[in-house]
This record gives sequence, structure tokens and C-alpha cells, in this order.
Amino acid sequence: MLIEGGVVAELGTSIEADGAEVIDAKGLVVCPGLVDMHVHLREPGREDEETIESGARAAIRGGFTSVAAMPNTEPPIEGEEGVKFVLSKAREAGLARVFPLAAISKGRKGETLSEIGSAVRAGAVGISDDGYPVAGSGLMRRALEYVKMFDRPVMTHCEDPGLSTRGVMNEGKTSTMLGLRGIPGASEDVGVIRDIILTQLTASRLHVCHVSTGAGLEFVGRARTSGLDVTCEVTPHHLALNDEAVTTFDTNTKMKPPLRGKDDVAALRKGIEAGLVDAIASDHAPHSPEEKDQEFDLAPFGVIGLETTVGVVMSCLYHDGAVTLPDLVRLLSTNPARILGLPLGSLKPGSPADVTLLDTDAEWEIDPRDFVSKSRNTPFSGWKVKGKPITVMVEGRVLMRDGELRTPGVRQ
Repeated sequence: MLIEGGVVAELGTSIEADGAEVIDAKGLVVCPGLVDMHVHLREPGREDEETIESGARAAIRGGFTSVAAMPNTEPPIEGEEGVKFVLSKAREAGLARVFPLAAISKGRKGETLSEIGSAVRAGAVGISDDGYPVAGSGLMRRALEYVKMFDRPVMTHCEDPGLSTRGVMNEGKTSTMLGLRGIPGASEDVGVIRDIILTQLTASRLHVCHVSTGAGLEFVGRARTSGLDVTCEVTPHHLALNDEAVTTFDTNTKMKPPLRGKDDVAALRKGIEAGLVDAIASDHAPHSPEEKDQEFDLAPFGVIGLETTVGVVMSCLYHDGAVTLPDLVRLLSTNPARILGLPLGSLKPGSPADVTLLDTDAEWEIDPRDFVSKSRNTPFSGWKVKGKPITVMVEGRVLMRDGELRTPGVRQ
């Protein structure tokens, strides 16, 4: 593959390229740059937990050339000014591409629509109030109707607050045994059904974030079969862990949606194999050690995942025989790019030269002390995994080579 001017110029078995930097990919998988369509970068407001620069660096370390940044910052990303702030910080960093997602409602309060039009014109690739559901059905309907003219997805956090109440983990046998308040799967399922109904009403586009229940995934599949434009994502932690992990009371097992029961995990994996799941996204949610180092009820929801997703997913899906390499590329690159309307996820000549090289057989141990993210709140500390990103290019710039991060430079 010959890369010139930041794009894929030629593919072939023998290419003349005098003076070019040569990267020997023998024994590696060369795939389109990975795209994480659901991350939280915390800037502005909580730069102690993550910044756009540190998050973009963690993305490169994890094999991701592009990320979509959720708007639950302080203040939330909304309107032209907020979107341009994210894009400016990403350009300054010169690392992974960062695509802003703008808030659905002003202040993410679920009361009135934010300035969606100006946000999209400034570069927002979708809208979401992630972290909170849009509780009002009328407001959600207006958001779906309004965003249609821009052909952008509404990325929904499906939850019924009246069912979740003050729950901190999945409702079931384990929560009863531990004496912790539970969040029933029905809380998510009700939200999924409502938003699918509203999507049918408005003939708009809906993307369901972090599906964690088998029923929720089944509803998405039915919607798609009926011709609705509904897509969904799952996270590595909902594929690799179940609610029994909470028995340690480690707050790094506290996230929303919560880790579900074994049946739901099995249903999600089966859904991956059946092609019902469009994307795998990390839901990278950094928190400071001080916040997470509290009793389980008081600690915030969320775990990080940019630097662990490839290893965890390859271990629990690819090496278990549940998916093929082309399946993984679709889940981690092609489909996320398509859903967000990005001209990425391909290595055809003329495509942007965003490239990830993977060693499918590399065995390594997840050690939070090695992270380049500012936060360490992972539920996978100490896990031995198989599969690792080795070299990463963004627009032809080699930003990681043989596992070592490089200073951002010029195109190759």
C-alpha cells in the first residue's frame, strides 16, 4: 500500500516508491483506522480526568484513529461555539481525529432543544444527551424531527429514570445478595421501545448507545427488520463481564448501564454473531481516583476503555471464534464511520490514509500504570489478553510505530 499526500494512493503486490518510509507489516493485520463512536473526553470542565489531547493520545495507543466525543462536559458541548472548541483543541493536539457530538437539549437538562443547526454546521456528527436520557417524549420527538434535515443520528441513552431510581448495579440475585439497590433491565428496554416508536413516527435516524440487555437488542433487530433506520452499539465491558464482577465491591465495576446477568451477556454475544450489533464502542468515561475511591453507592458511574478495547474484544470474541477479522473491522471501523457519516473505514485508493496495524497474537497484561489516559478506572486491571495495536497512522502520519507513540509530525 502506497500512501501519498495523506491518502491511500495505490494497492498492489509490487509498488515502486523510491525514498518512501517503509513499514514492514509481515505477520500483522492491516486494517482501516479504528473508529470509537462513543467516548467522554471531559474537556472543558474536568481536565484533571481527561483532556482532548490526552484522550486523543490514548486513542492512538489503543489503535483508534478517530473518536466521537460526547457532550457531557462542563459546560456541555452545544451550538457552534462548543463544537468549534472541540475541533480546535483536536487540531492543536494533532493526534487522533476528534468528532464532536452536540447536546440534544440546552444544558442537557431535557427541557428545550439546543442549537442543533449551528452545531451541525460547525461540524457536529450527531446529537446526544448521553449520561442522561431525554425523559420527555415530546422533546425527543422534536429532536428526531429536527435532525432529519441534517441527516445526522440521534444517539440515545435509553433509560427510564422512574425505574432506575437510585440503583447502582443490575437488579437481580447478585444485587440482592450484596444489599445494593438494583437497576432493572426493563429500565433500558422501556427507553429503547419508546425511542424506536418515535423513530417510526418521525422517519428519522436513531442510534442506541451501549445496549446491555438481550431484550433491548431484540427490539433493535425488530425495528431494523421493519425498515426503520435504527443502529446500535455494545461495549467491551458488557461483552466480557457480568454482574457477578460487582461482588468485589470494586467501583471500577460500576457503570451505566450496569453490568448485566449472564443471560444478557450471552444474548449480546449471540447478537454480535448474528450481525444485530452494528458497532463496538468503548464508552470511555474517565474519573479521578478520588471520585472512584468511595463506597460503591457514592462512586460515579463509568469506566475507561480506549486503551483496552482491542485486547478485550479480540480475546473474548475473535480468539473465542465468535467473530472473524472482517467482522471486527466492520464493528470497530467501517460501521461506526458509516453511522457517523465519515469518509473513513476503508483502505480503497483515494481514501484518507488512516491505518491501524494489529498483531492478533500479541499477549499482554492490562496494567493501568501504563495508560497514557489521565485516568485509571478500568475493570480489566491485571487481565491477560491477546491482540494488540502495533502501528497507527492518521492521514499518513505515523503516530505510533511498533507500539511506541511518536510526537505528532508531518504526513509521510
